[in-house]
Amino acid sequence: MARFGLLLAAVLALEGSAARAAPLELYGRLPSIEAVAVAPDGASVAVIWTDGEQRKIVFQRLADDKIVEILGLGTAKIRWVQWAGPQHLIITASKTATITDVFAPRDEYFMAYDYKLGTRKLKLLLSDVTESLNTIFDVPEMRIVDGKPMVFVQGMQFVDGQGVISVFRVDLTTGRSRIVETGQYNTRDWLVGQDGEVQAQTIWDPRSGRWSLKVRDHGGWRVSRALQALNDRPLMVGLGRDGRSVLMKDFNDERAVLREVSPEGAWGDPLPIEDESGAIFDPAHHNLIGYYTLVGDEGRYAFFDPQDERVWKAVTKAYPGQAVRLVSWSDDRRKIAVLVDSPTEGPAFALVDLERHKGAWLGGQYEKLRPADISPVRPVRYKAKDGLELTGYLTLPTKPEARNLPLVVFPHGGPAARDEPGFDWWAQAMASRGYAVLQVNYRGSDGFGAKFLEAGFGEWGRKMQTDLSDGVRYLASQGIVDPKRVCIVGASYGGYAAMAGATLDPGVYRCAASVAGPTDMRRFIAWSRTQNGISAQRYWTHFMGAGDLKDPVLAAISPALHADRVDSPVLLVHGKDDTVVPLEQSRFMADALKSAGKPVEFVALDGADHWLLRGDTRLAMLQAVVAFLEKNNPPN
Repeated sequence: MARFGLLLAAVLALEGSAARAAPLELYGRLPSIEAVAVAPDGASVAVIWTDGEQRKIVFQRLADDKIVEILGLGTAKIRWVQWAGPQHLIITASKTATITDVFAPRDEYFMAYDYKLGTRKLKLLLSDVTESLNTIFDVPEMRIVDGKPMVFVQGMQFVDGQGVISVFRVDLTTGRSRIVETGQYNTRDWLVGQDGEVQAQTIWDPRSGRWSLKVRDHGGWRVSRALQALNDRPLMVGLGRDGRSVLMKDFNDERAVLREVSPEGAWGDPLPIEDESGAIFDPAHHNLIGYYTLVGDEGRYAFFDPQDERVWKAVTKAYPGQAVRLVSWSDDRRKIAVLVDSPTEGPAFALVDLERHKGAWLGGQYEKLRPADISPVRPVRYKAKDGLELTGYLTLPTKPEARNLPLVVFPHGGPAARDEPGFDWWAQAMASRGYAVLQVNYRGSDGFGAKFLEAGFGEWGRKMQTDLSDGVRYLASQGIVDPKRVCIVGASYGGYAAMAGATLDPGVYRCAASVAGPTDMRRFIAWSRTQNGISAQRYWTHFMGAGDLKDPVLAAISPALHADRVDSPVLLVHGKDDTVVPLEQSRFMADALKSAGKPVEFVALDGADHWLLRGDTRLAMLQAVVAFLEKNNPPN
């Protein structure tokens, strides 16, 4: 890759790596660089680097591009890294576990660690508190209080034997923790102000649906708003533009909106931000300063300060024809880490130094992939059979002419999520083997407004499914794909869609592969309720269009109950550590197919979670899926 960075070059030299051809594992193992975090003072950068399986955090000094430390983390599942002052890096990792002596399900639990540069030691946060767990329930918040770095985490405090989500403050100078706010039974979230004082909290009773926002007013708490919200309830996002207001995700009849709530409790007008994940906060003061949104297939940034707007335009101008995403920046916003996604070279991380008026590559996200290994991605638009406008993306193999190609339909998970333009490692891997890959934002996907999302309610296995096969028919009408050589592959909800394609929309697919997909809806919802309570049951029955667990619609849309309809080979892949969709869901499907005398392969992965966060299990999944495709739908 032409954008080979100084940091990665040095690391690879230390590791003794050698250049080689790009086999399947270069798509399927973990990215070379997973994340980048610029220190608050702009003096250094922390990079999560992997060799495909083992993770390391590499610390590079920016003045001379020298690597000063490397912290080995093995196969730990790192979720976030954040600086707390120029010497402390807070590392959040997760682990599938059952907590001893606590009435809680086997789940994915998060823990945060403090690493001080120069010590080569990790200190587990909350390890010194009593009557509490050392797990956390949200992203840690960093604040400077009285000139010292403090970390605020939401943890579990036990009050009269009952666990409640509370706020703990960790003084990184002394290493001591103390509780600063104790929650109540239904406390859901907290927000820490710029001064380190807890500023707001949300409370929600999932049984009654009673929700309220409390804000701190002159040292006391007052209810800003209370309402009934059985399903969609307001969510706390962060601090508003003035640093004193609370930014909330609210819902009205048409769409989700973001509003600022004043310290006095007044709710402002909607802001021009489509999704909470697009909010951009000042790295030093933590207030809202801008937002990111997708307009069609183009990602756009907007900042409230004209100077920030000018700076960002200058940054993106340096990478013409490429999608640029803000990753991290220094407190003065003069050192900026970005992810640059080139349609011909793939994604790579770069560091922009506004003081020195220069940029430098840190390295490619998938460094060993060559430009020849990157398949082109184009947007597609077509109408479903009922006239609904649908969009998506088509990844094409690099060598063959785009005519009569074998196709893999690759629906996203969620289903309230969406596919976005740019590099997708899984789609790229399948395209590299000669397949066209279609990713559809079917009805029920998020990011296209409330009406489009709600158009999917009650359409599992129905119009959400035919939105996919309508895409097959559209591509076939254009002569791009061969309709007799089509398979469907997906994970999570996409895995459900793969099995629904084989059972509820027969005659379209030559083979179907599900990774961690639910297959028996009644059993899945009942299990979700034991894991996450009555609110999980309400969410899923509402989306699936069922009144309750006895509603016959759940049987009608359950692939495992219609295995006799399957007329093509099926692959089931599932992780044994999956805490989102249990392994038994794939077992139900496998047993039903075997009983019906249908061809099925079942692969259970040791140590694999729902997100395939380990390099070995992610690769094992990809190898199984590609071998299945090549066997049952040969690309040549």
